[in-house]
Amino acid sequence: MAEKREKMRRPLTVADLLNAVYHGTPTEKRLREGKVWLVWESAVGPQIAGRARPVSFRDGTLTVAVSSAPWMQQLTFLKKGITEQLNARLGEELVRDIYLKAGKAEHSNPRTSPEKLNRRSLSAVELQKIAEQTDTVADPELRVALAEKLARHIESKSNDLPATKSRQSTPPMMQ
Repeated sequence: MAEKREKMRRPLTVADLLNAVYHGTPTEKRLREGKVWLVWESAVGPQIAGRARPVSFRDGTLTVAVSSAPWMQQLTFLKKGITEQLNARLGEELVRDIYLKAGKAEHSNPRTSPEKLNRRSLSAVELQKIAEQTDTVADPELRVALAEKLARHIESKSNDLPATKSRQSTPPMMQ
């Protein structure tokens, strides 16, 4: 009889899975560089993050869109400190230079988007479909997490249907 594998303590994050898959490839470096967007606000603070945001990263140069000329001038003086803060938070020296350009520094915050605030309750039919689709998942923690993700997806996507269109008893992705 085959040996059972050890139960995972917690599910791996997608980032951890991608790191494992792309370890030792050029894509691994791009994934590390992508962390700049994740640490930007904590490295520069909310005041700067509200007026400047990273837009691209290439060969150690981070391009940052800045909302106005006065902020661009101020950030020119702060480049060295921002570079040091970013690299400290990244845990390695990825950012060697920062190129500032005029542009919109606005970005949507997924935590406060109206789409997520205007969710509706799921119908009994939808809850039953979610249960049916997740029943085959052997790991109970993974099954619960998958069911929660499916429910959130259906809640947020079902509000997008126009009022003139009749709603189906189940969302298209569940059929």
